[in-house]
Amino acid sequence: MQKEYNKLMKRCINLAKKGYGMVSPNPLVGAVIFDDDFRIISEGYHEKYGQNHAERNAILSAKEDLKGKSIIVNLEPCSHYGKTPPCADLIIEKGIKRVISGMVDPNPIVAGRGLKKLKDAGIDVIEGVLEKECRELNKIFIKNQTEKLPYITIKTAVTMDGKIASGTYQSKWITDEVSRKEVHKLRNIYDGILTGSSTIIKDNPMLTCRIKNGRNPIRIIADTNLSCPLTSNVFNDDGTKVIILAGEKVSAKKIKEFPSDIQIIKCPLKDDKIDIKSAIDILYETGVKSILVEAGAKINKSIIETNLADELIEFIAPKILGDKTGVNFVEGFQRNEISKCNNLKILSTKLLKNDIMIISRFKKGCR
Repeated sequence: MQKEYNKLMKRCINLAKKGYGMVSPNPLVGAVIFDDDFRIISEGYHEKYGQNHAERNAILSAKEDLKGKSIIVNLEPCSHYGKTPPCADLIIEKGIKRVISGMVDPNPIVAGRGLKKLKDAGIDVIEGVLEKECRELNKIFIKNQTEKLPYITIKTAVTMDGKIASGTYQSKWITDEVSRKEVHKLRNIYDGILTGSSTIIKDNPMLTCRIKNGRNPIRIIADTNLSCPLTSNVFNDDGTKVIILAGEKVSAKKIKEFPSDIQIIKCPLKDDKIDIKSAIDILYETGVKSILVEAGAKINKSIIETNLADELIEFIAPKILGDKTGVNFVEGFQRNEISKCNNLKILSTKLLKNDIMIISRFKKGCR
């Protein structure tokens, strides 16, 4: 029985992943309805923010009576009215006899109430199936709900001796085309992509998601003095929202030089640079719930030093630059004792065509 539940939960998780880039700030959810012989009757997933939840899609797509059937879902069914009616009520209405859940919803509005409602209605509830995997799937949503902060991942590409660019700031291309495709997949997951004015000026990146049916993340540029040329690729009018984090002292006259569709947010300064902690708080309040950092050494240092980073995704190319003036992954960041290092836990390693992709999580408490 447990083996079958695990198999069906993995199916839920894979269904849920189809909502990447479309459901934020909601969680990723998949649902499968099956009978006592584990024959799948119907399935569904949360496809777009504001639209039906996974359970409702699975129920509505069923071609037969659901009385006495079971439903498995990676996240507790909701019990409240939001943009859609409560899924728990519909499950009860349809006479479903068993609900298998991966994890309790961290949203305080739900937080066990959905499962309680089902139990009170006499439905058999099984909890915690592949809970670790379910929590990993919705790590962004969990952090949003529990800490009221965006989930932040730093992405970097380095040589084997840890350089992200040469002393003359050449960085194209450290990694190969396969690694770059992986980066575009990442961009589809996150609400926003953060970089600095130096990266815009030196590399002139597009910061787009170039995968089939992909979605461009919001382009976020830390530009204290509004120094980025308006001819930069990030300002191409392709419908993608652009946010500039400017210093609080920037003049109204300077702001007027930028098109009105570019959102300029004045941020507090720290050592004459954007106070990154305050900026991240502001971004969360504006609706940016997850951020992929693709920036230079200074922003990387600020994000790590302030303990804002959740993950590090590092693409390591089999190259040695050996340049004394080469640019390190972080700049101005130093620990004089091994015991005071910022520690990470490696979550996965993947050998690509030529490069290695390592995903690690910063150790700062269990999520």
